[in-house]
Amino acid sequence: MLLNDLGRKVFFVYPPSVVKEDLITHLIDNEYETYMVKDTRRAELLFEKYDDAICFVNIDTGISEPEWEEWIRKILAEPKFSKIGLGIVSYNSNEKLQKKYLMDIGIQCGYIKLKLGRDESIKILLATLNANEAKGRRKFVRADATGDTLSSLNFTHGRLQIIGKIVDISVVGFACILDPDPELAKNMLLSDVQLKLRASLLRTDLILLGSRPVDDRNQYIFLFPPKIENHAKAKIRTYIQTTLQASLEQYLEEAIKNAPKEAQRQSPQNTSTLLEPALEELEDLAEIEATNESNKESQAKEANEEG
Repeated sequence: MLLNDLGRKVFFVYPPSVVKEDLITHLIDNEYETYMVKDTRRAELLFEKYDDAICFVNIDTGISEPEWEEWIRKILAEPKFSKIGLGIVSYNSNEKLQKKYLMDIGIQCGYIKLKLGRDESIKILLATLNANEAKGRRKFVRADATGDTLSSLNFTHGRLQIIGKIVDISVVGFACILDPDPELAKNMLLSDVQLKLRASLLRTDLILLGSRPVDDRNQYIFLFPPKIENHAKAKIRTYIQTTLQASLEQYLEEAIKNAPKEAQRQSPQNTSTLLEPALEELEDLAEIEATNESNKESQAKEANEEG
């Protein structure tokens, strides 16, 4: 899979409270990989690493508006940042200000007027990200959980109590290592599995998509049931976002400490290349099952109407 197939990271610099508390949640629910960034210095470090990112800046805070203009012009003029997409979020709906950024300066990702209200802002953001192909080929955002010691799964298999270490997770499923290894068969259904995602607990059934040897262990790929409850999905998405944001913060902390070695550090984008083919299969299977469920519901509705 090519890097740009993973989609484009979406950054909000100095995000206002409505973005942090509401709008970002909707972007995550729509499977956009979204992050909050504290300042322009960190934003530039991220642009060095992710040179096709989309970045929305809040020009109402952080630095003065003339300083924002200077910074935005600098980014747009820098050849190495030519693929960066810049947009603005602001409560300032001054027409001259909008014209300056959209027409004179030429930002590519719009001027989002937050005064239009939550629903309209979400609609515009989603349309902007879709137009800029922010998802790439990937259907679901995934997070690398290998460094997370606070998350796990457990279930009973026969007389064995199995503990699992989550390796990689999306809202449709995850990869894990089980201890002890129960040598489960493909397509097996596990009932009443408990997932601990840091502070969140949830119980769910799981479908085993398959396994593969990695080093001296088996890594299992599990699929969540198609009808997993919305509150469980919300917990999984919150965990994914928290994990990705924490990875980004750690990455930036190291980058600021030792900028010359920035290119050598591991990216916070978060999937093992060993797991990629199986997880792509998992995502495709989830999409097919969701489509089948939707078709069944439509057929049942038509039958009821005819009856």
